[in-house]
Amino acid sequence: MPHAIVLLSGGLDSATCLALAKSQGFSITALSFDYGQRHNAELAASTRLAHAMGIEDHRIMRLEIGKMGGSALTDSRIAVPESETAGIPVTYVPARNTVFLSFALGLAEVTHASHIFIGVNAVDYSGYPDCRPEFIEAFERMANLATKAAVEGQSLTLATPLMHLSKADIIRLGVDLGIDYGLTVSCYQADEHGYACGRCDSCRLRRKGFEDAGISDPTRYRETSL
Repeated sequence: MPHAIVLLSGGLDSATCLALAKSQGFSITALSFDYGQRHNAELAASTRLAHAMGIEDHRIMRLEIGKMGGSALTDSRIAVPESETAGIPVTYVPARNTVFLSFALGLAEVTHASHIFIGVNAVDYSGYPDCRPEFIEAFERMANLATKAAVEGQSLTLATPLMHLSKADIIRLGVDLGIDYGLTVSCYQADEHGYACGRCDSCRLRRKGFEDAGISDPTRYRETSL
């Protein structure tokens, strides 16, 4: 059975990637990161999702990305935007996907995984540069140059099955795969119980996705967001 590393944040997209990898017959190591994010409820959601989907190998790695600052997701002094902004928003975390994929790459070598799944998207997304197809293609090329496994003939595929899907299409796909999206948390400023603000960019994209898909939104919103 082929093995895959699935990056699991606890949000909607990563949950869909996990279900897809499982449906495709991979044995799975789910990998989550405690990187100093303010929305730590998403990390708790990753544990719920792994348990609900029967993933026995779920690893949480602790990183110190938050100490660099520079992002509203890791620095409490920077406000999370609650309206659309031009350009790359302050919720971008410097080099986050590069760092995450580097750790996933090392774990892939150790576990003899042939694939790494990541739920990046270039349709309904916030404009982060490390979610673009060009970045993914470049990282995959690097991965197959930089590892002992690849040099010895075990090439690695960086799987991005959601890259060109709308949020509504992702939700429809996940529902077909049996995902309970009520277990997921996507909000950039969710409270400790996982209740979403309903106003940040991630909440807006998620809410619109359910509306466009014609599917009831199971997100738990704080009363102040209604």
